Amino acid sequence: MIFVLTGAGLSAESGLGTFRDEGGLWTQYDLSEVATPEGYARNPVKVLDFYNARRANAAGAVPNRAHDALARLDRAGRARLVTQNVDTLLERAGARDVWHMHGRVDHAKCDKCGATWPAPERMCPFDTCGACGAQKVRPDVVWFGEMPYHLDEIEAALAEADLFVAVGTSGTVYPAAGFVEHARMLGTRTLELNLEPSGAPFDDGRYGPASRIVPAWVEEILD
Repeated sequence: MIFVLTGAGLSAESGLGTFRDEGGLWTQYDLSEVATPEGYARNPVKVLDFYNARRANAAGAVPNRAHDALARLDRAGRARLVTQNVDTLLERAGARDVWHMHGRVDHAKCDKCGATWPAPERMCPFDTCGACGAQKVRPDVVWFGEMPYHLDEIEAALAEADLFVAVGTSGTVYPAAGFVEHARMLGTRTLELNLEPSGAPFDDGRYGPASRIVPAWVEEILD
């Protein structure tokens, strides 16, 4: 089984911004204000406006050839797809089962009871949970300082993989960096598919736009 971890670079060609590149979200926003529990407590309107815009952006995006190729690999039963992205472009490309480490921007969550549901087009601070009635509703995304989802399942899947592939993610920032290190510790081969070398200790790498290099690699795997 191939363990595939995807990051923002996978969806960049679909018009969804990356975080660290020039012009990325790091440079446009103070993420401590819009992507932390503390920022939400200080100014929920600002945070919800940020995620309302991201939700609309994600809804209007179209899967690119890299999404299509990974979805094909998933349907062939050859890969476990794990994403750091909060969009659902892999699913919309036809992937059947994607683990979203950082949640989904199209879902809402109750901070009191943990219930989740499809988010409305616009969320507001006065929304209430349909399960418990609490006014503790927020986007179902993992903010800085919070624990990513599926970590136990991810550890088990990494232990069973014979190849770890990182697509469109730096590989130098956690959790990706930890996955590379863990795979190497297990003796699992590692491959980076990225716009340019990240500097992380991958065994091999292929570089260029995701829409070009990912389909070519998938064709080799399924040939």
